[in-house]
Amino acid sequence: MKKIRSRSLGVVALVLSLLMICTTLFTAGADSIPEDEISAIINGTTDASQITSPFIQVANQVRNSVVGVNNYTTTTTYYGYGFGYGYGNGRQSEQRESLAGTGSGVVVSNYGHVLTNYHVVEDASRVTVTIANSESEYDAQVVGFDADLDIAVLWVSGLELPAVPLGDSDQLQVGEWAIVIGNPLGEDFARTTTVGVVSAIDREVTDKTYDRYGRQTEITNTMIQVDAAINSGNSGGGMFNTLGQLQGIPARKYSSSGFFSTTIDNIGMCIPINVAKPLLAEVLRAYDSDAAAKASGGAAAANEDNSSSPLHGKPRLGISGSTITSAAQSKLPQGVFVHEVESGSPAQEGGILPGDIIVEVDGEIISTMTDLQSQLKTYSEGDTLKIKVFREEGLAQFAGKNSIDLSQIGVGEYVDLQVTLRVIDNLAM
Repeated sequence: MKKIRSRSLGVVALVLSLLMICTTLFTAGADSIPEDEISAIINGTTDASQITSPFIQVANQVRNSVVGVNNYTTTTTYYGYGFGYGYGNGRQSEQRESLAGTGSGVVVSNYGHVLTNYHVVEDASRVTVTIANSESEYDAQVVGFDADLDIAVLWVSGLELPAVPLGDSDQLQVGEWAIVIGNPLGEDFARTTTVGVVSAIDREVTDKTYDRYGRQTEITNTMIQVDAAINSGNSGGGMFNTLGQLQGIPARKYSSSGFFSTTIDNIGMCIPINVAKPLLAEVLRAYDSDAAAKASGGAAAANEDNSSSPLHGKPRLGISGSTITSAAQSKLPQGVFVHEVESGSPAQEGGILPGDIIVEVDGEIISTMTDLQSQLKTYSEGDTLKIKVFREEGLAQFAGKNSIDLSQIGVGEYVDLQVTLRVIDNLAM
C-alpha cells in the first residue's frame, strides 16, 4: 500500500511539473510576437480605387443633386370667450406653423428647378428645401404641378447644385439596375442609396379621387415597379439607371397590412420621368431670369396658392385662393375660394372680391385650383374671360383663414363677371 501511494504522488508531481512548463512556454511565446507582425495584422488597408461598381459611380455623380423637401402647414387656434374689455368680441386666434411632412426632390435644371411629388407639397402653407450636411433651409416656390400625375416642380432661389441628366423611361428594360436615392425618414438619413432592379414596367396603379362635380372617380397611372428599398420620405427623390440618368420618381411602396395575411416585400412604384417632362418643359419655357433675379433677394416660400413666382410673362388674374374642401360642400359649391385680390389686378378691375368662390370660366366648370390654373394657361394677354362666382356676404370674413364656419353662411347667389387678363409681376394667378 505504501508503494502505491508513493507512485501516485510521483505521477501527480510529474503532471504539475508539465503544466507549469507548458504555461511558461505559452507565456513566453505570447510575449515574443514582434510588434510589426501585430501591426500588420491589425492595420489592414483598403485601396478604394480598386473597388469597382456602377453604383459607386452613379452615387458620386448624382447624390449631391438630391435634396430634402419640407411641407409646413399653418393652423389657427381660437381661445377666449364672451366679450373682452372695450369693444369687440373677446375671442382671439393664434396661428402656428408646424412641419407636416418631409420628402425628397431632385435638381433638374441649373436655374434652381427641383422635381418632386405633388403629395409631398400638397396643402402646404410653406415649402422649403434642405441640403444634406448643411444647416441652410431654402424657401421654395411651387411653380408647376399636376395633382393627377402626382408631380410638382419647385423653384429655389440661390440653389447652387448640379442638375441631373434626364433619361428616356420608354427605353427601360425589366431586369436592369434601379438605383434609388432620397431622404427616407428625413434629414437623419439624407441621400440614402438603395439598389434593386426594374421588376416591371407599365404597371397600372389606380387611385380613388373626386371629379369636378364632387363625385368619386378613379385615376389610373402607369408606373415602374422596382424592388429597391423605398420608405417614407423617399417620395419625390430619384430612381436612376447605371448611366446616372433620372428615369423615375419614387412615389409609393406597398407594405403588409394587419388586416390581411399576405406578406409584401420590396414592391415600390416610381413615376416614369417621361410623364413629368411635359410639365417640366412648360415650367422651363415660362421661366424669366429677370423676375427670378428680383425674387432672389428674398423669395417668399410658396405652394399652389403662392403670390410670388418667377413665371413672369404669363397673364394672370391676380388672386390667391384655395380649393373648397369636401367638408364645406354641403352648403357651398365646389370651386376656388378667393383669399386675396391684388390691388390693381385684372381680378380687382373685373369685380372679384375676397370671399368669392370661382365656379366657372368661359363655360368650363371650375372645381379645384388645378382646374383654374389649367384653364388660365390657355389664354393670352388681352383675352376677356367670363367668370361666374358664388357670392355670399358672410364668406368674406373667412378669407385668409384655413376653415369656414358653415353655420354663419347664408343662401348666397351666383354673379357673372368679365375679367380682361394682362401680364403683371408677382401675382399668384
